[in-house]
Amino acid sequence: MGFLDTYSAPLTEKTAAHLLRRATFGPTRAEILNLSGKSASEAVDILIDNASFRASPPPPVELDDNRSDAGQPFLQKPFDLNRATSYLRYIQYWWIGLMTEQNGFPSVLEKLTAFWQNHFVVTSADVEDYRYINRYLSFLRTNALGNFRDITIGMTKDPGMLRFQNGNENTKTSPNENYARELQELFTVGQKNFAGSYNYTEDDVKAAARVLTGWQATNYFVPASTAFGSIFNPERHDTDDKAFSAHYNNTVISGKSGNSAGDEELSSLVNMLLSHPEAPKFICRKLYRWYVNPNVNQDIENQVIIPLAEFFASPINNFEIKPVLRKLLTSNIFFDQANIGAIVKSPSEMMIGMIRFFNQPVPDITTEFGPFRLMMDFIAGSMNTMQLSFLNQPSVFGSLPYYQTGYSRNWINGTSLGYRGSRSDAMVYPFVRIKPDYLLQIDVLGRLSAIQPNFGNVTAAPAITCEKVLAEFSSNLYAVELTQVQKDFLIDKIMMMNSSPRTTWTREWDAYRAAPSDVSKQNTILWRCRAMLKYMLRMAEYQLF
Repeated sequence: MGFLDTYSAPLTEKTAAHLLRRATFGPTRAEILNLSGKSASEAVDILIDNASFRASPPPPVELDDNRSDAGQPFLQKPFDLNRATSYLRYIQYWWIGLMTEQNGFPSVLEKLTAFWQNHFVVTSADVEDYRYINRYLSFLRTNALGNFRDITIGMTKDPGMLRFQNGNENTKTSPNENYARELQELFTVGQKNFAGSYNYTEDDVKAAARVLTGWQATNYFVPASTAFGSIFNPERHDTDDKAFSAHYNNTVISGKSGNSAGDEELSSLVNMLLSHPEAPKFICRKLYRWYVNPNVNQDIENQVIIPLAEFFASPINNFEIKPVLRKLLTSNIFFDQANIGAIVKSPSEMMIGMIRFFNQPVPDITTEFGPFRLMMDFIAGSMNTMQLSFLNQPSVFGSLPYYQTGYSRNWINGTSLGYRGSRSDAMVYPFVRIKPDYLLQIDVLGRLSAIQPNFGNVTAAPAITCEKVLAEFSSNLYAVELTQVQKDFLIDKIMMMNSSPRTTWTREWDAYRAAPSDVSKQNTILWRCRAMLKYMLRMAEYQLF
């Protein structure tokens, strides 16, 4: 059976959870159950089709509830220099909110947009103009499932990218090579092929820089300005021919003049780059590492990357992204047992996944902007301390674990280790208050009461056991199921403190059932369950997903 052949078995809860963990930032329990029993093709089509429900969400709003314009959109207003830093943060919060919300329509959109944002990196700290960052992010979200050629052309002219990569300063008299280099090294063909040979030359970088002369961003950081964007200035453009190396079949891009020269030469350049045999492989390899497994050996290169790239670049597909993503997420290799539990959770997958898995509702940004900000403060702040900041990666390469040797293992290090534990502890020993009646936490008593038959009738229904408690909280929590030794450890060593028999739990639980308002009895149950949950979440943090 071929690696890229469609996975044929109906999805179980385990494989449905695997798909949702990889295609989104983490599943809710309801989403897992909803996809269980469906075919891989049916499930992936749902996740792709649901992108349409998320295409036009409410815009970012002012989140400072002490201001008179709190809750109001700000992007249509004249540029406000004094609010620039806050608005940049609110745009990031808006996006994280979309990743976290539970609206009944789980979608590939935000996770795929995050892929492209880590691919075509533009950072808010360098660009600073919040309008530029919003346009950049909106372009990625709108085109995430579209055509790679269109994305590459659009990103090249994007005002945020022009500022970030100094394309704004690239003129015929003073060529700037920054973007021309990254366009080849990071965005299209890759610096080297799988065998380690270079894919282009320094002269190719210089020639590409000349093609790209003349583009400018407008009204950057201009107080009270209402319009901005990018323009092509033909007076700054190099109109001579540009010759490329044998890596590009000695292509010559004819120099053009006039107002259309920038678009014409840019189109020729991108077509040339995508005709490079390594370009589709470079993109498909990154998609595989993002969704399936960070490690690509020769067998994976031959049986997955090369045929997927051939399909990606084929005339029938012509660099469309959606069919490639569908083929990858429905493939045998995606659901292969070796790839379930093969990636270390990033801070986003840990934090957002935890909020979603335990059904912590996201306040409505348009009506509960204060509580929304408090939740995003916690999520985004936690991710930052664990070394992931959406829209603000540390370098043009993106976040280190997405490109450095070792890949996702780099999320676990001496700095991040303690922070990961403290953030999951917050769900067990709650202290993050979103609003007066909403504390972020696992509803221990509610969850257990819901699985206890005839909760209030102690004599008629036997108490749920320790084993039942563990099964309730561990269901679909782990990519790789706990061993019996681990289960026994959690119950006997942690829940029962290695000092009480398991039957002690049933007596304590029945005592609570008989008097659920008794605080001391509540605390006894909570103390045992929280101790176990703390260990369970720590295990989930460090387990691969």
